[in-house]
This record gives sequence, structure tokens and C-alpha cells, in this order.
Amino acid sequence: MVHPYAVAGFLVAVLPLIATPGASLALLIRHVTGSGARQALPVILGTVTGLYIHATLAIAGLSALVMHSSLAFSGVKLIGAVYLIGLGIWTWRSATPNAAPVPHRQRLRKESGSVYAQALLANVLNPKAAAIYLTLVPQFIAPDQPFGRQILTLATAHALLITLWLAVWTLLVLRASQALHKPRFKRTAAKATSAVLVAIGVRSAMR
Repeated sequence: MVHPYAVAGFLVAVLPLIATPGASLALLIRHVTGSGARQALPVILGTVTGLYIHATLAIAGLSALVMHSSLAFSGVKLIGAVYLIGLGIWTWRSATPNAAPVPHRQRLRKESGSVYAQALLANVLNPKAAAIYLTLVPQFIAPDQPFGRQILTLATAHALLITLWLAVWTLLVLRASQALHKPRFKRTAAKATSAVLVAIGVRSAMR
């Protein structure tokens, strides 16, 4: 069992990383702006699933292998960068008006699965997220307690905090409800999101 003070310390340490704008926030703004509050859930679920995958890999020691092998780490960074750039390009292209719109309910069901996959891959392919569980998490783990249980406890606290953060951003985006219904605003938001995703991808590839 992780001591409550250790959990609190971990959350304080990880909060600045969560607050730094990244792919999850960019995807949230893009999809909530385009399709409403319902699309916040798949973004949050995809992001949280990614955190648990990193936690599981850390427990299994697979992430440690990637982090300690410069070649493997560079490969993960490159794959993640290519994915973000590709996602940014796709988002830009999807911002153009569709001549044959899909029925609303069918479009929402189709988008939800796609949005979940986008958020999941954006998190899983992010070496920074893996680094949290290999460099930051060990600082708050007691060596005389079950290792896996402590990591999962911290991962759950991490997931709850990032869920709260993304939920707050969802409310902030929804405050602009009048602007959200304007096609021009939606296209502008989508293109801005695509630019952010491409920038994050390029930065990740060059670091």
C-alpha cells in the first residue's frame, strides 16, 4: 500500500507534466469543438488506458528495456513522432467540408472508436509518459512493499488527476457554446489542433 503522503507527493510532481499542453489536450479540444461533449469521454478513456499500459510495462520491466536502449528509445520516439505528424495531417484534411455528411448518430458511434484509438496511441507512443513510470514513480515507492500494487495505485491517482484536468478543459471549451456551432470556428479549431500535433511530432523527432 502506498502511503497517502507518497501519493500526494507524486501528484504534485506529475501535475506540471499534465498541465503542459500535449496531444491529449489537443485531441480533446479538436473533438469537443467538432462534435460536442460526448467526444471528451473517448479521449479521456484512451489517455487513461495508455497510462495503465505504461504502468503495466513498467511492472513487467519492458519499458525499462526501451529506456535503457538508446536504439529502442529512439525507435519509440520516431514512431510516436510519425504518428502525431500523420494524425495532424489527417486532422487538417478532415477540417474541410464534407459533401456527403454521415448521419449524426452513426457519425458519433464511428468517431468515438476512432477518437479512443487516437488518444490511446498518442499516449502509448509518448516516451515522456513511459519516462514518468521509470524515473518519477520509483521515487515514491517503498522497497519493502509489493512493487506492482504500488505502481498501479500511483497510476490510478495519475489517471484520476488527468481525467479531472481534461474534464475541466472540456467545460472551458463548452463555455464557448455559441462559437462551437459555427462551421468556420470548427474548421479553425481543427486546423489549429493539427498544427499543434504536427509541432509536437516534429519536436519529439528532433529531441
